[in-house]
Amino acid sequence: MTKSFLLGVDQGTSGSRALILDDAGQVRGYAYRPLTRLYSRPDWVEQDPQAVAEGVAEAIAEAIGRAGCRPDEIAACGLTSQRNTDFVWDARTGQPLANAITWQDLRTLPLLDELATWPPAGETRHRLGYAPGPYMSALHLAWRMRHDPAVAAAAQAGHLRLGLSTAWLLTALGHPAGHQMDTSLVQAMGLYDFRAGAYWADWLDWLGVPAGPLPAAVPTIHHFGTLRVSDPAGASADVPVLAMLGDQQSALFGHGCRYPGAAECTHGTASFVKVFLGERAPSQERINVYYAWHLGQQQTYCLEAPTTVTGAAIRWMRDNARLFDEYSEMDQLAASVPDAGGVVYVPAFTGLEVPYNDPKARATMLGLTLGHHRGHIARAFFESIGYQIRAILETIMTEADVTVDRLLVGGGVSASDLACQIQADLLGIPILRPTFTETTAWAAGLLAGLGAGFWATPADLPPLPGSHTQFDPPGRGSEQRDRGYEHWQQAVALVQQWGDRARA
Repeated sequence: MTKSFLLGVDQGTSGSRALILDDAGQVRGYAYRPLTRLYSRPDWVEQDPQAVAEGVAEAIAEAIGRAGCRPDEIAACGLTSQRNTDFVWDARTGQPLANAITWQDLRTLPLLDELATWPPAGETRHRLGYAPGPYMSALHLAWRMRHDPAVAAAAQAGHLRLGLSTAWLLTALGHPAGHQMDTSLVQAMGLYDFRAGAYWADWLDWLGVPAGPLPAAVPTIHHFGTLRVSDPAGASADVPVLAMLGDQQSALFGHGCRYPGAAECTHGTASFVKVFLGERAPSQERINVYYAWHLGQQQTYCLEAPTTVTGAAIRWMRDNARLFDEYSEMDQLAASVPDAGGVVYVPAFTGLEVPYNDPKARATMLGLTLGHHRGHIARAFFESIGYQIRAILETIMTEADVTVDRLLVGGGVSASDLACQIQADLLGIPILRPTFTETTAWAAGLLAGLGAGFWATPADLPPLPGSHTQFDPPGRGSEQRDRGYEHWQQAVALVQQWGDRARA
């Protein structure tokens, strides 16, 4: 039997995607399953682990059906997943012990106040690569140990397993070769001293998280186990999982950002700016330093900084504020006005990210008059994305001495020509958007192909399918651009001042 197909799975916050690739890297089948989030209490955001697994299985089956291949023709699978959404299960039964806590959850905010009194707290950014925040799996797990008797009891009995959705999927849908994840996902949990290449024992002790249930850190291309996949008719096969990667790193790889200074921004639930560094890992004060991917003997690194919510804010504007009924209307509204008319929108619904790093800030709009309407608000939101990215890139250039001269974009709001043009205008650099949008799952499939020997080295990989649309900044207008950015910074300062007073 010739095994000439590859499977790439992207298990994300909002849903799960599956791609079937052929041996030339072309997409033969695709499917998507949305994923419901659970809001049982204010500031709690969870997911049902069984629903996560079922959605992935359904997406894989549909993708196989669309590709017209058989499960036993798939040579290898690559998994990529959302980060800092942690899963807990019983090693004996493979059953979940509780819902997954997502990275949007804010229940651990009180732990940050406790952390401030811990003497080694100042070492966390250097050791972990980023500062602790309520999104972090490390704090979720500390909360579980304190407040979830089932998890604490499983830990005490030695039956507990902790991990992100890639490790959970291998348990729920297949047979893991061991409890392990690739280095990028292990670091993303916020427990791993990535400079030392080991879990930080003192940090685990302070959190009350045992080391035994944690996954081992292994290279990106590795034999992780097998995934049982089926087609729509019910035929099935065990497919080797030969690659694993964090979703943001996978997007960076898929866009071809594999040389120092290459940059990409994925617009999803939030927007993540990533800049590839190569084999050096600088110490940063405000920008997150992550493992990129570990291929062969080479561990590479990247800088990363998220904006505050993007897709989640658009969903809030549709579902809660009822500013529009369909997502497509937002683009039409923003295009109905030449500018935001002085409205400044700071969408800090879950805090402010890099370079402000203020998890307790909250969203606001400033400058509203009776003459403003929904179009100005939509336009101001598009502008807020550009201003947040500018703040990130300026910080990267200052702290890491890395120059970004163009930005590749994908996901969510990047489908809007207007949003991309506004970003080019406000950043002063070209924005490039590929016609092919499933870069994350595609990269997972390519990496599995490297593991299966379809290609010998990353240099042999096929280019991203399709072409790119380029959005160029205007030749003039830097003065207006800087003035708008100054107003944005003033609005951020007011939001932070209000937050300080509200907490006083």
